[in-house]
Formats: sequence, C-alpha cells, structure tokens
Amino acid sequence: MNSIIGTDEIGDVIVISTQGYLNKDLGEEIFALVEKNISDGKKKFIINLAQSDIVNSIGASIMIEIIEELQEADGTLAFCTLAPIVEKTFTIMGLTKYCSTFESQEAALEHMA
Repeated sequence: MNSIIGTDEIGDVIVISTQGYLNKDLGEEIFALVEKNISDGKKKFIINLAQSDIVNSIGASIMIEIIEELQEADGTLAFCTLAPIVEKTFTIMGLTKYCSTFESQEAALEHMA
C-alpha cells in the first residue's frame, strides 16, 4: 500500500513519513498535505522515505512541484532515509539541487533547526 503513514510536527518542522511506491497517488497525497500546511503558515518540511524504496518519474516530478511551491512560500524541504536508487533518481532529476538529503531524520531535523 502506498500512503502517508505519519505526520509529525516537531518544533516548526512538519515530518511526513511514507510507505510504498512513490508514484502519482502518493505524490499527490504528499502535495495536498504540504499545500494545506503552507496555507496554515508552515514552511519547513521533511519527507521521510525510509519505507518507500521505489519512485517513478511522476512521483519525482510531483516532488519538484512541492519544491516550487515551497520556494514561492520561502519554505524549505529535506528528504531523509532514501534508498540508494531513490537518491540516485532524485539526483538525476535535479531535486537535490534545490533541497537536501540526509541519512537520518535526526540529521534532517538538526539541519532545519
């Protein structure tokens, strides 16, 4: 099952944890959640992909849309606990030029502090 399995607010950071295939459906679910939080004044997001070890081009392109939304809102996005193939895909598609990736959620939170 592809879904958001957790949303935590840690300080001023929203941490979104997912499971399953990062495809169109999961991408749109994440996008809607980020958009709602931006409208509520939140600007810092971490997407924890520890349980999502595969991504397709549509899922990655939706992540680019999220980055664009956050840039317009002066927000920031980081990814953590990416499978090597997901990190490689994000690098090839240029996502890592606009947001950081971290080996752990704790490292991402430290960066956002």
